[in-house]
Amino acid sequence: MRRDLAEAVPDIAWPTGIQLTQYRTELAAAVHHLMELGYRDGGGRVPALTLWQRQFETDPEYDPSLCFIALDVNGIVAVCQCWTSAYIKNLVVHPRVRRQGLGRALLLHAFKVFQQRREGFVDLKVLEDNLRARRLYDSVGMYAVRREPVPV
Repeated sequence: MRRDLAEAVPDIAWPTGIQLTQYRTELAAAVHHLMELGYRDGGGRVPALTLWQRQFETDPEYDPSLCFIALDVNGIVAVCQCWTSAYIKNLVVHPRVRRQGLGRALLLHAFKVFQQRREGFVDLKVLEDNLRARRLYDSVGMYAVRREPVPV
């Protein structure tokens, strides 16, 4: 899916008690754990922590300032991991804080950051049967640009 960044991005309404930070090595285990939790019901998978961290931190498109992490009083509750190519690699929200607008807020934040970087579009991939995610992406102005078969 794609979001045209020439279009205005709405103001961000952050849920109460949320603090935004960026990725740091000392947060790797907690970020990894949230990704495992988020993908437990399907839609993706995450390699073991050591491999995931090495792949993530050495990727040519890695920039820690593009990995947005939302925290509340209990720890990390959401991650929006983006690449320098204006691509959203992962968006995961902890089940206990879903349906509070956090995923939407992180997406809008990413759009604004990429607008500041003078990108034209932001892209991501989503499985066609992930209706909850697709509804979220539709609600922030994203649209389908290409369909790819899912390997079985």
